[in-house]
Amino acid sequence: MPANLPPGLPIIPDGSRGDGPQDPDGFDMSADDFESAVTAALNRIPAKIAGAMVNVAVFVEDDYVPGPDEDPDTVLLGLYEGVPLTDRDSWWDAGSLPDRITIFRRPILEICASRDEVIEEVAVTVIHEVAHHFGIGDERLHELGWD
Repeated sequence: MPANLPPGLPIIPDGSRGDGPQDPDGFDMSADDFESAVTAALNRIPAKIAGAMVNVAVFVEDDYVPGPDEDPDTVLLGLYEGVPLTDRDSWWDAGSLPDRITIFRRPILEICASRDEVIEEVAVTVIHEVAHHFGIGDERLHELGWD
């Protein structure tokens, strides 16, 4: 676990560990190297912000699987699932499961042409999803240049 993050904030590989075929225009990176990029992105979070993250786990999966009510062609780079800190009340912590941030490996690799691009895209995606944990919505992230 990154040193500046509080306990209970693990990176948990959850998808296939294989390095299946990549889009010919994408970049090929092993699952272990990709997870290292996610760890590095989490390490870039300032200690004060990382310390304020409460009850959240970070996962790496190969692909996003759209739900039954979603467009089957939906592609996501990352996903935050949970209750943002701004929406929690004093009773929230009683028995609540951790929030979940998932970073999707294959879609990121498909849009990147180099290791540096993957590392940068992972960092942007991690920051984007962490911002949702703090209650910052997509519109505000867009205004701030984090799309």
